[in-house]
Amino acid sequence: MDRSELMLFGQFVGEWDFDGSLERDDGTRVEFSGEWHFDWALDGLAIQDVLICPPPADHRAGEPWLEYGTTIRFYDSEAKRWEITWITPVQRAVRRLSGGAVGDRIVLEGSDTDGSRLRWSFNDITPSTFVWRGEVATDGDWRPREEMRLRRRG
Repeated sequence: MDRSELMLFGQFVGEWDFDGSLERDDGTRVEFSGEWHFDWALDGLAIQDVLICPPPADHRAGEPWLEYGTTIRFYDSEAKRWEITWITPVQRAVRRLSGGAVGDRIVLEGSDTDGSRLRWSFNDITPSTFVWRGEVATDGDWRPREEMRLRRRG
């Protein structure tokens, strides 16, 4: 395996803070913040991350976390693409996506639990910042749903 391929996601190893926004199904928009931690796993053959996003400060008492989950990512050297599995107990779901570098971005595609198509992308990547976007397509057209603007800690 070309170990340099691992650095596509290896570049994110560390701790990140973010501010984001989410468009809910009813059209309302929610602003939020949280943290995202990336680290090597499985003797350096994979990357695991943990995303922690508590409810917004103005949440209703008893409202659950906005998001809390983990991803395992590994590079499939035969297929020449990244495979990821996102596990989110908050949404009681597991999602699988795959993809890789597209120009200066990272683009992953898969399906949501309801069968709609998902596209997650890492954009405007620098050593200390990047923008993560989540899009959904139910009728063939991609629609932005979520965006997080990340800053490396330290």
